[in-house]
Amino acid sequence: MRNGVPSVSDTTVLVLDAEPPTPPPRLGSLAGQARILHADESTLAEQLPLADALLVWDFTSDAVRRAWPGEGPRPRWVHTASAGVDHLMCPELAASDTVVTNARGVFDQPIAEYVAALVLAMAKDLPRTLELQRERSWRHRETQRIAGTRACVIGSGPIGRAIARTLKGLGILTALVGRTARPGVHGTDELDRLMARADWVVCAAPLTDDTRRMFDARRFGFMQPSARFINVGRGPLVVEDDLVEAVSKRWIAGAALDVFEDEPLPADSPLWTTPGLIVSPHMSGDTVGWRDALGAQFVELFQAWAAGRPLTNVVDKERGYVPGH
Repeated sequence: MRNGVPSVSDTTVLVLDAEPPTPPPRLGSLAGQARILHADESTLAEQLPLADALLVWDFTSDAVRRAWPGEGPRPRWVHTASAGVDHLMCPELAASDTVVTNARGVFDQPIAEYVAALVLAMAKDLPRTLELQRERSWRHRETQRIAGTRACVIGSGPIGRAIARTLKGLGILTALVGRTARPGVHGTDELDRLMARADWVVCAAPLTDDTRRMFDARRFGFMQPSARFINVGRGPLVVEDDLVEAVSKRWIAGAALDVFEDEPLPADSPLWTTPGLIVSPHMSGDTVGWRDALGAQFVELFQAWAAGRPLTNVVDKERGYVPGH
């Protein structure tokens, strides 16, 4: 059925596949429950009218944003195998009655562990230790104790909350910042003050019109010279040239980026060679078995949707994230 909730026998799920070598999702358990079609960036537009549901497996692609405004019916449900939805949202999708869900819950703790690893690596000067080992140079140094330091975590969704819990477990005094103030969460009007006191500024915010380029020279100017900045949210949240300047001129002690405005990061980007800046290839949430977890999550959501039960992880399409957290 193309209107309302489809019956099991006539449901079509369209998967926007990622390019090889990324494997397709394991949806074998949906055999007999749905017809599975596959599309890539070049065929998505023509197949979109056939779908009752769309699984955006290639969550780095903007193909949905480009294809959605076309003619014909559109899926009643879109699920993206990512926490962020900025890659697929367009005005036409935002204005439609299509339900959008995300992969909330899959990446929370892995990203929190990755942030903790970065904090420990920078505090204990592990990058320099590895460099000296390659040079066979015995050079004793003192490192920083992290217990009792302060962190400011921007983004109060599940990922930000997991980061805050994990850092608190290391003895770090942690303040969580969200869009609006509420118990346990500071509002964005307090961000500058909290950044000025923090030893660690961790960005885990969604990308919206309000958050784009929010970390610029002015914000880095609030940070202490001994503080470090970490971004595991979205690349466009940061003005990268301003960060390079802040780290190069030692306005701040260092930084670590797992997300970038352009991905893959171009070989000629100054981010690669900025002393004191750690670069990783958008891998903070990707632990062994993560794709299987994403596929299993979609199957669980599909079964709820096909049965007419309420969906979890429903995104507010105007805000660009799952509200209420």
